[in-house]
Amino acid sequence: MVILSFQGKLECKVTRMLTMKFSRLQFRLCLVSVLLLGQVGFAQSQPNSDAALETLRSRLSQSLEVASQNQLQIISIKPSAMNNMFEVEISTGELLYSDISGEFLFAGDMFKASPAGLENLSSITRQLRTQAKIAAIPAEEMIIFSPETTKAAITVFTDVDCTYCRALHSDLQKLLDFGIEIRYVAYPRGGEQAGSYKKMISVWCSEDRQKSLTQAKNGQNLPSFECDNPVLEHYNLGNEIGISGTPALVLPDGQVIPGYMESERLAALLSLTD
Repeated sequence: MVILSFQGKLECKVTRMLTMKFSRLQFRLCLVSVLLLGQVGFAQSQPNSDAALETLRSRLSQSLEVASQNQLQIISIKPSAMNNMFEVEISTGELLYSDISGEFLFAGDMFKASPAGLENLSSITRQLRTQAKIAAIPAEEMIIFSPETTKAAITVFTDVDCTYCRALHSDLQKLLDFGIEIRYVAYPRGGEQAGSYKKMISVWCSEDRQKSLTQAKNGQNLPSFECDNPVLEHYNLGNEIGISGTPALVLPDGQVIPGYMESERLAALLSLTD
């Protein structure tokens, strides 16, 4: 539930169970209220000034980070393709657009019109951002199933208790036969409060992670293991790039495919079929 109040300064308070994520709808309601109530009176600044950009970050930090009690974090602010408009990346995976004053923000995709049609600049930005973040994950943190000859590699955010994650894993041999390398990263839905969280730690801490992952996805009980592990880090990364469910398939170009996809369709999407 979102509770909004205005008492001398704007506060956007979010009351929620610890097991619930801050939903995109709540985020939009909170954001709109912050903008309507909290940004009145901001002066215009010169867009090309470093000081102006720092002022913009400070103002947006007050409206987004402080007002949401740090449930929202600003990842980056940089110029967009539109003059005097700035792209703001939020920790929920959202891209916002702000003028230099910080008085107005827009949530949604930015398109560029041309004689050839419309180009979704926001989608391109998201893909490039996702591609870079996935490339930064060390291979030793993943559970990788490789074919004899790799023709394409996809990264899969997975939860061992997820029905469609299990369906995708049951297609593993078909995917390998197509030459698709599967690189699993952890996404226990609900984070540390998820029922699968400790199971996934046990998988990542086992001596044979491939075998343990398969057993867990088959519903078998695993011995409990503890070690330094990337499970929560992977989960937070998934949230950063906008993943909210599993399986989530990240293609080599950074495109994210939510949900299960049959092996034949996936191979066709990767241009691996005739």
